Amino acid sequence: MQTTRNYPLTLTQWVVNIILKGITRILCRVDDAQLKRVPTQGPLILVANHINFLEVPLVITHLMPRKLTGFAKAETWDNPVMGWLFSIWKAIPLQRGEADMDAIHRALEVLAEGYILGIAPEGTRSGHGRLQRGHPGIVMLALRSGAPLMPIGYYGGESIKTNLSKLRRTDFHITVGQPFYLNTEGVKVTHTVRQQIVDEIMYQLAAILPPYYRGVYSNLEEATTRYLRFPGGSRNNLPSKPDIEAGGKLIKNYA
Repeated sequence: MQTTRNYPLTLTQWVVNIILKGITRILCRVDDAQLKRVPTQGPLILVANHINFLEVPLVITHLMPRKLTGFAKAETWDNPVMGWLFSIWKAIPLQRGEADMDAIHRALEVLAEGYILGIAPEGTRSGHGRLQRGHPGIVMLALRSGAPLMPIGYYGGESIKTNLSKLRRTDFHITVGQPFYLNTEGVKVTHTVRQQIVDEIMYQLAAILPPYYRGVYSNLEEATTRYLRFPGGSRNNLPSKPDIEAGGKLIKNYA
């Protein structure tokens, strides 16, 4: 894929993002140290879980000056304020429940321009934070663009409403995995293959979350990596069993 330079943010984008970053820092204690793993340039598909409204402003403002966009349901623009904000972020309107080819073409364009494209394969907010089954739409985008994928996970934000009612800040954690590419090796990409690929992608996301949040992808021993290619030729990016067990200790305050 041809990569163009990452154009600087506009003044409006800078001002809005700085204000929102300040607000999110007031509401949350943001553990964002792992964001330094995100490449500073070039196209990238960030594969994320989706809990509630917090993730979008947090990840966009904390990855500045990288330009990041993603899909948003078309109904978002029915609200003038939200429509204005998402337009500033160059979000891509998506008609849900159908194959929206205009949205797909726009996503391919922004990747060609060197943007980060955030995608939540779950397709909707979970509310509770535990992973739901991924939908295979991400597969075509990744294969057609050739862009690398990188898992980014969030947890803790599901407590925001409870904490606000008690005037408490929310601990919001961001975890980032290693990049990888899709490689179908000449296999015909049927619906079954697409679902296997998205499940392999989702297991990479599950692996960087504490066990409580892994949901339908809880059993990492069932994970495969047949269609994933990692830098350096590795075929496995999952944690070892001791690391998996150690990760369980991270969640004792959230379960």
